[in-house]
Amino acid sequence: MLTASVPLHRHEADARGSGVLTPLPRDGSGLDAPDGASERARSWHRPSSLEEASAALSAAHGDGRQLTIGDDLTTEGLDRILEHEAGDLTCTVEAGIRLSALQHALEENGQRLSLDPPGNPTVGALLARNLSGPLRHRFGAPRDLVLGVTLVLADGTIANAGGKVVKNVAGYDLARLVCGSEGRLALIARVSLRLHPLPKAERTLAVETDDTASAISMLLRSQLQPSALDVLHPGGILVLFEGSARAVEAQIAAARGLVGGSEVGAEAWNVSRRRQAEARGRLRFDPGMLGEALAKLSEALVRPGAGVAYSADEQPSDTVSQGDSVGLLVERIRHELDPNGVLAA
Repeated sequence: MLTASVPLHRHEADARGSGVLTPLPRDGSGLDAPDGASERARSWHRPSSLEEASAALSAAHGDGRQLTIGDDLTTEGLDRILEHEAGDLTCTVEAGIRLSALQHALEENGQRLSLDPPGNPTVGALLARNLSGPLRHRFGAPRDLVLGVTLVLADGTIANAGGKVVKNVAGYDLARLVCGSEGRLALIARVSLRLHPLPKAERTLAVETDDTASAISMLLRSQLQPSALDVLHPGGILVLFEGSARAVEAQIAAARGLVGGSEVGAEAWNVSRRRQAEARGRLRFDPGMLGEALAKLSEALVRPGAGVAYSADEQPSDTVSQGDSVGLLVERIRHELDPNGVLAA
């Protein structure tokens, strides 16, 4: 059940103010500290509690100041694992914890968060930027693994969506709404996530082909269940199978019977992630039109199941390609959650 609390700290608005937001100084101090309280300013820039994060946003709201999450206000001081229910395959963490630190802690219980993007982002960044990697093929994107969030809204209000999927007072699904929001809707402070057991075995098949679309079609129409399926365009395919040793052996054999290929080490996926990280553009396409999408690209890392290509060439942004209606909807939601425009785009 969702609960919302009023800001824990709020400055009275300046009666002389014009209502126009001004950007915060980018000198590492975060928000201006009242009465010269520099230590307090530093805690606002890098809060270590919900209370401090609420105070920072409440003050910006009251003073008519604009700030950027990740720059003026970060979650680096919020990096704890709050709860790990191994039996339920769930955990609740603060948004500033790094993915590598979380995975290391989960490994002790034979579990993982099935997200493997390039780099080592924080969990908050995973959601805010909607980051994923090869495992997206089977396990989905952040919005598919998030169970709940605690947000600090632009006016300092703490909106707690608990540990399950619920809706906020405006009727929005908070946990999924902030995925891909890039810090424009709220500060993500805590996240509850669905976990998976670590696989007992994993093996990778590499395929070289002149007809990528046909090979992918055969794999997708089969009974195989790969955990990852990436196209290294032009001409290459990587397929990851996970599970018990016996099941993985059977799937590797079946896949080779369909599309050929040879086994390679797990380091092959580093190539995939590097291409994703170095991409200059991202293109979304109908998964049923892979051939047409590949024809438009000279070099790219493609996730055919998700219908997304990370291109070495510049591509129109997702928002532009989806039309003006998506942009208008995003702006309406932003205005409802942040009517004073505290959070900079």
